[in-house]
Amino acid sequence: MSDAKADILGRIRDALADHPVPPTPTREYRTESTKSAEAVRDMLKDRLIDYKANVYEETTSTVAEKIKELLGRSSMYVIPNGLNLEWIPEDSAARRHIVDSGNAPKAGSLTHRELDSVNAVVTSSTVSCAETGTIFLNGTNEEGRRAITLVPDHHICIVPAESIVELVPEAMRRVDPERPITMISGPSATSDIELQRVEGVHGPRTLDVIILDR
Repeated sequence: MSDAKADILGRIRDALADHPVPPTPTREYRTESTKSAEAVRDMLKDRLIDYKANVYEETTSTVAEKIKELLGRSSMYVIPNGLNLEWIPEDSAARRHIVDSGNAPKAGSLTHRELDSVNAVVTSSTVSCAETGTIFLNGTNEEGRRAITLVPDHHICIVPAESIVELVPEAMRRVDPERPITMISGPSATSDIELQRVEGVHGPRTLDVIILDR
């Protein structure tokens, strides 16, 4: 070791020797909501609309018809293999769904090129944080793998009403940290070098959110 390097390391050791142990930070942020479920739900709707998402409120008896309306007459769309089939409309000659196995690259999983050719994707969600207007996907069977929610240009996301919470700590307690976590706050949007809004670069340019009462 050169004299210069030894001198530098020696000075670092001397500086660290007298450095006090940093104090434990005080965590005084809120971890539990005190708002009513209705107030939290309204907050989420307000945030999502502000982010230019389309928000609808449906029940288990009306959700399939709403999805049919959002898909349009002619559509090929993908769903994860665990999505409740009672939530989606019946296939027709011009509209049909494709099931993704979720086991990429195994048989039954769609390639990125195949995903790019579909019109939309329909999934459920794990939890939604009203404070930030963020929907969390956690790679469950009802949500599928990450690729199916990022490649298609239109995402219809079902948010069970009971999964809406107000605060980030509440949301984080509901996700599995060992699974992929995708956080969605509105449709994909960014700004180019001239500060012009560009949509659909990093994900779907259209986000339809269905708050489902069941």
